[in-house]
Amino acid sequence: MKNYDNFFLGVNDLSQAKNYYETVLNLKLKFDFSKNGMIAFNIGNEEPAIILKDTNIFKNMKPTIWFEVENVQEEYKKLSLKGVQFLSEPFEIRTGMAVEFEDPFGNRLGITDYTGIQRGTD
Repeated sequence: MKNYDNFFLGVNDLSQAKNYYETVLNLKLKFDFSKNGMIAFNIGNEEPAIILKDTNIFKNMKPTIWFEVENVQEEYKKLSLKGVQFLSEPFEIRTGMAVEFEDPFGNRLGITDYTGIQRGTD
C-alpha cells in the first residue's frame, strides 16, 4: 500500500450533504458527479478526498477507505492468495482500476491505481 487514496461516506441526500460539507465544514469541492451519485471534497492541500456517495444509488454503501497501489491487478492476485475475499473483480474507474473488500471485522477497504492516467484515458 503506497498511500491513502480516498475516504467514502454514504449520504441519503446528496444536495443537503453538499451544502453541509461546503457551508458548515468549509471544505473545497474537488468534483461534483451528482448525476453519478458522488461528490468529493478536499481537505486542505491533501490529495485524498472525502467522497460522498448517494445511498439511494449505492445501496450497499459502507464507509470505505481506499489505498493507492502500483497495480490493482497484481495486488488483487497477491491479496487473494492471502485469503482476502473481494466484493467483486477489479473494475475500471476514471483514473485506473479499483476493487473493494472487507477486513475480518466488517470494515470496508479498497485498492486503486492510477494506470488509467498512465494509459492516457483520463
